[in-house]
Amino acid sequence: MRKFVAKPFLRLLKFSVLVVMACAGATRGIAQDTPTSSSTSPVEQAANTQQQTWNWHVQNTDIVEGHPGFPANYSGPNSLSSHNDIRNTESLDLMAGLRLWPGAEAHVDGMMWQGFGFSNTLGAEGFPNGEAFRLGTKTPNENFARLFIRQTVGLGGEQEDISDDELTLRGKQDVSRLTFTVGRFSAKDIFDNNAYANDPRTQFMNWAFIANEGWDFPADALGYTTGATVELNQPSWTLRYGLFQVPQSVNGVGTDQHLLEAWGMVSEFEYRYAIDGHPGAVRPLVFLNRAQMGDYAEAVDSPTRPAVFPTSSSYRYKYGVGLNWEQEVAKDVGVFSRLGWSNGETQSWMFSDVDYAASLGLSVKGSTWGRPDDTVGLAGVYNGISKIHQQFLADGGTGILSGDGALSYGGEEVMETYYSFQIREGINFSLDFQFINHPAFNTDRGPVPVFGARLHFEY
Repeated sequence: MRKFVAKPFLRLLKFSVLVVMACAGATRGIAQDTPTSSSTSPVEQAANTQQQTWNWHVQNTDIVEGHPGFPANYSGPNSLSSHNDIRNTESLDLMAGLRLWPGAEAHVDGMMWQGFGFSNTLGAEGFPNGEAFRLGTKTPNENFARLFIRQTVGLGGEQEDISDDELTLRGKQDVSRLTFTVGRFSAKDIFDNNAYANDPRTQFMNWAFIANEGWDFPADALGYTTGATVELNQPSWTLRYGLFQVPQSVNGVGTDQHLLEAWGMVSEFEYRYAIDGHPGAVRPLVFLNRAQMGDYAEAVDSPTRPAVFPTSSSYRYKYGVGLNWEQEVAKDVGVFSRLGWSNGETQSWMFSDVDYAASLGLSVKGSTWGRPDDTVGLAGVYNGISKIHQQFLADGGTGILSGDGALSYGGEEVMETYYSFQIREGINFSLDFQFINHPAFNTDRGPVPVFGARLHFEY
């Protein structure tokens, strides 16, 4: 990965993006002033639903967070610093899509990022900044986060309109269809999505609310990997399967090239329904990973302290299940939950150290107080680990995010609330507060209050 050593380049690019967005927003405003339902002719309406040949999008997210000093009886190599700290992150994505042939789309996402999470993104499983990577940087770094092809095969019957978005071209598709995706992308692009808690750039910012932390989902240190997925969509349900490459080392960048030995698989069934006209969905998920993972019992049984995994770890399996639920309970009011569990015997490899998790949250749009494009959210999560995993950390072992050198175990509890204000179309500012009790499963440290603010632009 190259480094851009000149910050003015990033500032200039951001300024250019904002100018484009402002102009585009003005154009949108003019277009919205034009009546559509009664005065638009059938020919014009048909033109509005024509398939896009190409599109492009841009987003920029700036997050600043701070926490005061907090009680800590001791600290270790992966501990969250107990001293007051302020950190910020910035991301900029330029995304483009191109229709290749009937049913086929190619998409690319060029990402630049800069900044750090608290303590180099260590010390809490429910980490407070979903935009913070383990690969923090003082100067902007760039990477192709996504580069993939999607092929859709219609199975006939009723059609539906597909909206233009960052990774989709506008057009019509058969409701009954097969969709194949191959290339570099995030497993979270396809699986474990939730209408109310999915994107740290616009919704909850904590890792525990943007994904099921009980699912050690295939990804490199930036959250992306190479893989292939297939989806069968029907009017009320979708069945998904994915096969992905996994890193060669824990939360690493380089992928393991032993393709028959190292991989991550996931299947998800999504059922959509409505209660009194209010939509909902439930998504059970199962996963199976294989990598050169260590075994917690083997590390604990070894006399070496702090506990470490043998350098010649064998290829082992990690498996688990998850459940993702969302339900609109009234107009502009939705609730959501995620449940997750993994076997807790083999080393966590890619996302977090959590072996089981349960979250519950609420999201409300501001229509009742005259701000329909504002959002307020409130959610809580409980994260836990297996007994043998607890012993590993108590013996000084370290994981992806945890490792205080010792452990007085207690389940990690996280609460987050935020308010997102729409400044104008495509520009939002959020205030955020999080409270982390027993960070990294340790009752000897914390609690930790975290205050945050976020500015997000998109076009």
